[in-house]
Amino acid sequence: MANSLFRQSFLIDSLYSDSAPLSTEYVTEQGLCLKLHLPGVLEIIPPHMDESTKHVLVSCGIHGKDAGPVEMVNRIVTDVESGFQKIEEHCLFVIANLDAIKQNKQFIDENLERLFDDKPREPSTELVIADNLKVLIKSFWEETPVESRWHLDLHSTLYSSRYSTFVISPKVRHPVRSKALIDFIELAHINAIVLANAPSGSFSWYTADCYSARSATFELGKASRIGESDLNSFAIFDMALRDLISREKSEHLSKKSTIYRVSRTIVRMKEDFDFLFPEDIENFTAFKHGEVFGHDGDKPLMAKNDGESVLFPNRHVEIGEPAAYMLCPVVARYEGDQLVYD
Repeated sequence: MANSLFRQSFLIDSLYSDSAPLSTEYVTEQGLCLKLHLPGVLEIIPPHMDESTKHVLVSCGIHGKDAGPVEMVNRIVTDVESGFQKIEEHCLFVIANLDAIKQNKQFIDENLERLFDDKPREPSTELVIADNLKVLIKSFWEETPVESRWHLDLHSTLYSSRYSTFVISPKVRHPVRSKALIDFIELAHINAIVLANAPSGSFSWYTADCYSARSATFELGKASRIGESDLNSFAIFDMALRDLISREKSEHLSKKSTIYRVSRTIVRMKEDFDFLFPEDIENFTAFKHGEVFGHDGDKPLMAKNDGESVLFPNRHVEIGEPAAYMLCPVVARYEGDQLVYD
């Protein structure tokens, strides 16, 4: 058996190796079994697993410009293989959209982050990826305790943000906003938590809805190309993730996150649609009550609450697609194990 899975690294081999891998399975000196299922899909199995073991899915590269999280995951895998990074939990590391990463494009045919629902769709590069990921996840979490399932889906934002890091917690019918997940988010010094108010086709929504996983979408820094990422902007998240998968107690203190709820989704309905703010407006920019910030045909778009903020505005979406999410700050609390707000 080869003494490594990779000719260069998990990332570089996944992106550029046309030849067969050195091996599809490798056992480290620490007894970790590394299984390469597909280019960009690596399972790490600790030598001992029991009912307390977490089954942690760490995905990145859903979009081709999410280079920072991809490079971070690659570093972690390199450190695992060398023995520097300890792992006690069962992990699946996924770099999803390899072609888009190579081309430094958000996607090849369509937005992969919208393809995890059951709506009928035309064939596309991204639809194949989504279908393959569903099969892999089913196998990874098969016969595992519900409370052991974690999914951290790592992204970077295309535009600047008031917060350099934030999380989107999906809205599903299961109790997935556990204190353990929020504790991890605050241990990772994530600046803000956005509580979604409706189903979506995102990857973290799918894993939360179908598998009751502790799932969230993590926005870490600004989008970039491979080799140009500012990994320092989410270095504490890197540390917290390493502590999570190794069951190590973090040496740094938690930091409270600001919590928002999605108050409404602005869907483009007319051809004559535009925002009054510039393309590069920061995520979480707030408006005064009644302030007009755009129009959809003859209908003015205005803030319905004082301090209502905008997230992911995109004036170029197709008619019928979400053009922005509006947010309001909330005071949250726990009911039993779950984060809730009034």
